[in-house]
Amino acid sequence: MPSKVLIIGAGPSGTACAATLHRLGHEVVVVDKATFPRDKCCGDGLTTNALRILEGLNFDPSRVADWQTCSDVEMRSFSGRKIDLPLPSIGGQFAAIAPRAQLDHALVEHCRDMGITIHEGCAFESITHHDTNGISVRVENLGELTVDYVVAADGMWSPVRKSLGLSTQGYLGEWHAFRQYIGNVHGSANEKLHIWFEKDLLPGYAWSFPLPNNRVNFGFGILRTSDRSTKYMNDLWRDLLTRPHITAVLGEHFVPEDRHTAWPIPARIHDAVRSSGRVLFIGDAVCATDTLTGEGIGQALETGIAAGEAIHECNTAADVRDTYSHKIDSLLLADHRMSSVLSRMLTYPVVARMVLALVDTNNWTRKNFVRWMFEDEARAVVFTPRRWHRRFLARPGAYSAK
Repeated sequence: MPSKVLIIGAGPSGTACAATLHRLGHEVVVVDKATFPRDKCCGDGLTTNALRILEGLNFDPSRVADWQTCSDVEMRSFSGRKIDLPLPSIGGQFAAIAPRAQLDHALVEHCRDMGITIHEGCAFESITHHDTNGISVRVENLGELTVDYVVAADGMWSPVRKSLGLSTQGYLGEWHAFRQYIGNVHGSANEKLHIWFEKDLLPGYAWSFPLPNNRVNFGFGILRTSDRSTKYMNDLWRDLLTRPHITAVLGEHFVPEDRHTAWPIPARIHDAVRSSGRVLFIGDAVCATDTLTGEGIGQALETGIAAGEAIHECNTAADVRDTYSHKIDSLLLADHRMSSVLSRMLTYPVVARMVLALVDTNNWTRKNFVRWMFEDEARAVVFTPRRWHRRFLARPGAYSAK
C-alpha cells in the first residue's frame, strides 16, 4: 500500500529520497525553508559514486550551467613532492565540479519535472502528533500536514531532531571547512583538481577545484580539535592564500569573489541518531559525511535512496527503521571505519609523508590511488566482499553512454 511521506529539506538527500519514493509509487511532498537557487557551503566536488547515483536518478548534468568534468588531479605534499594523478580514461565521468547553488536547484527542478510537489519558503515548525498510526507536522505557510512518515533532510542541526529531543548539546561537527570562489585564475588551476597536504592542515587538506570561465572553488578542510580555535582557522585561511606554491597555481592576478564562507562537517554515521518512531534522518542530519575526505554529496544521495527504499519495502514503522539502519550499515559503515583509522594515522606528518611517497611509487599505485580517492567502490573493498566482482576496477565512469 502506498505511503504518504513528507520530506523536510530539498538538498541532494531530500530530492534523492523524493525521486526514489515517487518512482516506487508513493505520495511525496517536499518542503524547504529556502527559496531556490540558494547557496550551500561546499567544495562542490562530485565523486564517481555521486555521479553514478545521479545518473541512476536520470539526472541530466546539462541542467547545471557550470558543470565541470575533470580528468587530472595534482597533489602536493608539505615536503614539496608533486604527484600527477590522471583519472581513468576508460569512458565516462569519474570526477566533476558542480556549484551547489546550481546543482541543488537543478535537482529540485528535476523532481518537479517528475511530478513531485515541492514547497519552497516553507520551514518546519513543530511535530503536533506522533504515534503508531501516523505523524502530523506543522509547516510554515502550509499549516498541519498528516503523513505516514517524515524524512528529515534538514541538515546537521536538524530542527526535526531537536524537536524530538534527540540533539547533542554543543555538537559542532568533526571537521570544519572554509570555501571561497576565486576568479581570474590561469594555468593548471583551470584544468586540474589541485590538492595540497599542508602540515598544519593534516589530516585535512586544501583544494582548488576548477570551474568554467577562469574560476575555481578554493578552500580547506581541517579536523576540529580543542587547540584549533575559530581565530586560528581564520588566520590559517588568510595565510594559505599567500603561500607561494598555492598562488603559483592560481596565478598572480587571481581575484577572490565576495567573502569566504565556513561550515562544520558532521562525520559520525557510526553513532548518529538514524530514526525515531516514524521519522528517518538522512544526509547531514544523519552525519553521513566521509570522515577522511569530507565528501558528503554521494553519501547524502545514498542515505536518501536508502530511506525511500526502506519505506517502500516494509509494512511497519519498526521494520522501516531496522531496514533503513541495516542499509546504512551496508552502504557506509565499512568506509567510515576505514576512513576514521586512516584519518588518525594521517594526523602524523611522518605517516602522511610515507603514504604520499608510496602513492608515487609507479603508474599502478598512482592510477589506483586516484580511483580510491574518487571511486567509492574501490574503498574498503577488503572489508566489503559485496563489492567484489570481476572487473570492479575496470568499470567505466558515469554518463559513459553520453
